[in-house]
Amino acid sequence: METQAGGPGAFARFDLARVPSPCFVVDEAAVARNLAVLQDVGARGGAKVLLALKAFSMWALADLVGDYLDGVCASGLWEARLAREHYRGELTTYSPAYKREDLAEILKLSDTVIFNSPAQIARFAGEISQARAQGEVFEVGLRLNPEHSEAQVAKYDPCQAGSRLGFPVSQLRPEHLDGVDGLHIHALCEQGFEPLRRIWESLEPRLAGMLPGLKWLNLGGGHHITRADYDIEALVAFLRGVTERHRLQVYLEPGEAIALDAGILVGEILDSFDNGMAVAVTDISATCHMPDVIEAPYRPAMLNEAKAGVTVRIGGPSCLAGDIIGDYLFAAPPTPGRRIAFLDQAHYSMVKTNTFNGVPLPAIAQWNSQTDALRLVREFDYPDFRDRLS
Repeated sequence: METQAGGPGAFARFDLARVPSPCFVVDEAAVARNLAVLQDVGARGGAKVLLALKAFSMWALADLVGDYLDGVCASGLWEARLAREHYRGELTTYSPAYKREDLAEILKLSDTVIFNSPAQIARFAGEISQARAQGEVFEVGLRLNPEHSEAQVAKYDPCQAGSRLGFPVSQLRPEHLDGVDGLHIHALCEQGFEPLRRIWESLEPRLAGMLPGLKWLNLGGGHHITRADYDIEALVAFLRGVTERHRLQVYLEPGEAIALDAGILVGEILDSFDNGMAVAVTDISATCHMPDVIEAPYRPAMLNEAKAGVTVRIGGPSCLAGDIIGDYLFAAPPTPGRRIAFLDQAHYSMVKTNTFNGVPLPAIAQWNSQTDALRLVREFDYPDFRDRLS
């Protein structure tokens, strides 16, 4: 396990008793490390890099993001508001569909608004014209479905059969690009460079006659650029090649890559017993705090898991029978009061938490693995649950 400051191994030095339980702990040094990598890719590749708020919207670190990236991208009105309140730089907003009553504010807040189909652009032509007549300045984009699947899990594949995400490239006609400034293409999920290259090779010939009239090309998210084995040099060369051939401004919208290996979720063992195997109940809930564990599904890595010993099934405090985090090795069965932590929980887990079954939300703490400074950013209490539904 690596131990340098700002890496996942840095959490091996963190005293889990320093924070309440449960609690997300985000290492700002690790976030800065990831941001520096992305800034370098953008600078050398001639691309602009935006943070996808859908993956990581901990705005306590908004100023840090602004020091490195060109802006953020939002998935609708509320994220667009958050962006303008706390983040710097450009704001691009995309949603599969917009509510008419939201669009005027979205057009006012955003530098670029990306629509999911030519029909949507045509349907909202009046709103677009009215906003511009009132002095709003923004560009219009169209999301394309490249109809080339690379994602490894169907539910995360924007190009799956019958996908609602993006206009099928096979249906694209030149007239669909009237009034369109750029194209948005997002077809990756937690992937390296080669899938991006294959998608573009399948798509570029189909767009060649249409690209000269555009200003920009947004290659979306799903790029695991900050992962140790990502081929950064190939990506940089690719970005420069696209820019030089087509004279377009290229954008990337990483989300996970900003917070990869930058956070843990700390919890406490509440009870343990034997039911044909060792079982432990923790105050961390898969369904409430790490829903991708069930939805993906996947088994999150546990901090300092034993290499041998007793296999223990760890689950959450909710009444859902499937609220199981996974099976883990302990040198001895854990006893109530023991602290544990799961790795790589800053992205997506934090933005997906819920209060099903009245399970409390985890607190949020900001830590710096280089200085050891710790700040409790937010704690949640009963009113956060009570006031949601009445």
